[in-house]
Amino acid sequence: MILLGSTGSIGVNTLAVAERFNIRVEALAAGYNITLLKEQIQKFQPCFVSVATEALARQIDHPRVFWGEEGILKLIRAGQSAVVVNALVGFLGLRPTVTAIEEGKRVALANKESLVAAGAFIDPRALRPIDSEHFGLWYLLNGRTPKRMVITASGGAFRDRPIETIENATLEEALDHPNWSMGAKITIDSATMTNKLFELLEARWLYGCENVDAVIEPKSVVHAMVEFVDGATTAQMAHPDMKLPIAYALMDRVDVPVLEPVDLLSVGSLEFRPIDAARYPIWAIKEDLLAHPRRGVVVNAANEAAIGKFLAKEMPFGGIARLVIDAYKHFGHREPANLDEVFAIDDEVRRWCETR
Repeated sequence: MILLGSTGSIGVNTLAVAERFNIRVEALAAGYNITLLKEQIQKFQPCFVSVATEALARQIDHPRVFWGEEGILKLIRAGQSAVVVNALVGFLGLRPTVTAIEEGKRVALANKESLVAAGAFIDPRALRPIDSEHFGLWYLLNGRTPKRMVITASGGAFRDRPIETIENATLEEALDHPNWSMGAKITIDSATMTNKLFELLEARWLYGCENVDAVIEPKSVVHAMVEFVDGATTAQMAHPDMKLPIAYALMDRVDVPVLEPVDLLSVGSLEFRPIDAARYPIWAIKEDLLAHPRRGVVVNAANEAAIGKFLAKEMPFGGIARLVIDAYKHFGHREPANLDEVFAIDDEVRRWCETR
């Protein structure tokens, strides 16, 4: 396999799965964590490596090192692997997804932004989702047509916090996720519930079902539920560990234990809560966005710009959702007709957000 984003949480878990199941790692692409990347190179001996910059590339002792976005694309084209794991963070992951598909490769996709921004132009048959919720939906569907699909949310760092205190929450507080260990961006997206909004769009593009929704399940044991026309509802349960969806994304069959099974007696009661727009203001645009899913490119670009401002302490935590909603209203009429327009709209939205 080719692994993009090898030093992030998904990348590290992917390498653990590869080691267990003896899957050859042909290429590793990372950003700035050179220390960990060097350890991975030593252990997995990839044929190709890519890093963020040319300066970092000079620090890597390897005969075939690429850098930058173009380096990632070169690595994909050079590799012979049939599977590309795209665990890159943000809009940066879109071109690699498209390039891998053009090269005839299957994409094990953890990069949400690819489908959020450009789902209309990506063939879902070339994808295997690396996401507990979308894996759960796939596991439950088993080729059947759903009436309704429901994914779960943990509720993020501010699930139980007094609403009036969320506006000025600190970065450290936003990163204090109750159930999962993830990268900074996705953890902030979990706190705003933007992550779940994105996952609804992903589910729509992946499975062609327009009737999708999300609820909060605080223990993160139930990941997805599917309602069928006969009135039955099925649920997929597993411990909150990404190794299970990763294993299925890499292999056609998994016939050995990957996780310990859920002990219902230990879990005890399960609770489901609605997602409240008062606590998660971004949820106010959910219905309109699902009705116009091509507008996901606007939401994604504005969200990345807003998180950048929050990290730079240029806006409070509550400003993230406000900026995204303002951008959505301003650019709400913009729906890309092709991939080129996706990139053009992304650039336009980011430039608009910079002036806010």
